[in-house]
Amino acid sequence: MPPSAPAEDFHWPTVRPPLKWAGGKRWLVPHLRGLWQPYTRRRLVEPFCGGLAVALGLDPRRARLNDANPHLINFYRHLQRGLVTRIRMDNDSELYYRHRDAFNRSIATRRGRGSRKVAELFYFLNRTGFNGLCRFNQSGEFNVPFGRYAKIPYLRDFGPYATPLSRWTFTDGDFESMAVSPGDFIYADPPYDVQFRDYASGGFGWEDQERLAQWLARHPGPVVASNQATDRIIDLYRGLGFDLEFLDGPRFISRTGDRTPEKEVLATRNIDR
Repeated sequence: MPPSAPAEDFHWPTVRPPLKWAGGKRWLVPHLRGLWQPYTRRRLVEPFCGGLAVALGLDPRRARLNDANPHLINFYRHLQRGLVTRIRMDNDSELYYRHRDAFNRSIATRRGRGSRKVAELFYFLNRTGFNGLCRFNQSGEFNVPFGRYAKIPYLRDFGPYATPLSRWTFTDGDFESMAVSPGDFIYADPPYDVQFRDYASGGFGWEDQERLAQWLARHPGPVVASNQATDRIIDLYRGLGFDLEFLDGPRFISRTGDRTPEKEVLATRNIDR
């Protein structure tokens, strides 16, 4: 395996991830660069692109970036067009809940879901809500409470994102609906086993974890998957012939304030070593 780039030698591109994202993989990018390096001419495919930390960190020429959350993908599609926000954005609880209600009313209609206003509201809710969580109830309504930050540096002009994101295709839906080519490099970072599962309406349960692992195992090209190192995740990927590597990952959200590193597993297949 090519050596991972030391953290001190790693340089981010000119733009950083635009959202505050619970469970984001910015900390993992220097390690992933070593796995990605032999395949930079291939297309990067992410079934769960999340906060874009990996795509922006690896900076592929071509990418197909998918997520089950259509409002996240709507935001990225508006970034491709050079989004400049117009809504009021203040770190104020009354405004937060008013904007949250407006967001939920808008996404209840087919026309509203893909609108610019929904993209702007999604950004505001992400930056202002508790810990960058993205959580929906069974009715499909965003229900993250106000975050109570001391200060929030809101960004209004997303023009610098238009050029790098213009090279990539964004889709929303189930990972099995993606059009994947045999030579694609797939990096999968699904909602973790045992963490909250209300990231998108419908959740992501154990059957989905199994379905994903089997889908990845059928791919003839290079595959990397990250997950929490629970016993059943380890058994699942090991049983499907993946090579496993164990890492200490940061604990981003803890009700008790515990910051003990989480044990994570990196499962790989068809990677040149």
